[in-house]
Amino acid sequence: MFYIRSLGEFCASNKRDDEKRNAGLTTPEGIRRFDNIRYGENERNLLDVYRPKDRDGKLPVIVSIHGGGWVYGDKDIMQYYCMSLAEKGFAVVNFSYRLAPEYKHPVPLEDANKIFYWVFENADTYGFDTNNIFAVGDSVGANILGLYCCLCVDQNYAKKMSIQPPDGFVPRAVALNSGLYRLVRGEEDLLDSLAEAYFPNGGTDKEYSYITLSERVNSHFPPCFVMTALGDFLNRQAKPFYDHLLSLGARAEYHCYGDEKDGLKHVFHIDIRLPQARKCNEDECSFFLNQIERDHK
Repeated sequence: MFYIRSLGEFCASNKRDDEKRNAGLTTPEGIRRFDNIRYGENERNLLDVYRPKDRDGKLPVIVSIHGGGWVYGDKDIMQYYCMSLAEKGFAVVNFSYRLAPEYKHPVPLEDANKIFYWVFENADTYGFDTNNIFAVGDSVGANILGLYCCLCVDQNYAKKMSIQPPDGFVPRAVALNSGLYRLVRGEEDLLDSLAEAYFPNGGTDKEYSYITLSERVNSHFPPCFVMTALGDFLNRQAKPFYDHLLSLGARAEYHCYGDEKDGLKHVFHIDIRLPQARKCNEDECSFFLNQIERDHK
């Protein structure tokens, strides 16, 4: 009973926070949106696309992968954050994926893979520049995105997971926000409960290793913006992961937001009313655009 109640409280608490954060927000005047487009057979396989109205032709793309501990979340809670990214000159794809405990690992990776195929297949319809596909992920979404990048750069891992990304595809760059990069049994009771819901065998040591990114990444991992905040409960995982990327020879930047006065919280960047969130999101979009400029030199 405690297990069921704790997951229920987790989802209810997150829902309250999300509704409070988004209360009163509306679609920006300059954004054109395409809602509830189906990308798979499941009822949760829906996505939105957001584009700036004043930009014609094909735009660089940002795919957003929401968090929620594998058991909570959908595209609707991310819509205003994602539209704020679109305002910076991107076409943004915001999607929901199947959740635990009904759907187990690696289902979110399978749904993410469907999304990237969908982007390629619908590039002409929605104006996607498929040479410049970026992605952002928050919390568990950062873990999903990080693992997906590993599938793209490691064919053996992709075969082991029975997930085949689009041929030759690797995101141009990614931003991992308040990310979960490893699980350590007993370190966080909540994370253990979420892992029990997410993994087919309830979270064995082997299953915990499945989502430890340091065991999956290699030197071909895409350029990565690693973001955390002083008040982020996963803060202690960000810098070691960033250091590990650098040790492999991957390109990465580390950013920790907040100060002694306001340490900021986990996934603060989603709250677009916060000036620190706006600064973080501008930094990430600049990081993406810099990759395009860098490769054109």
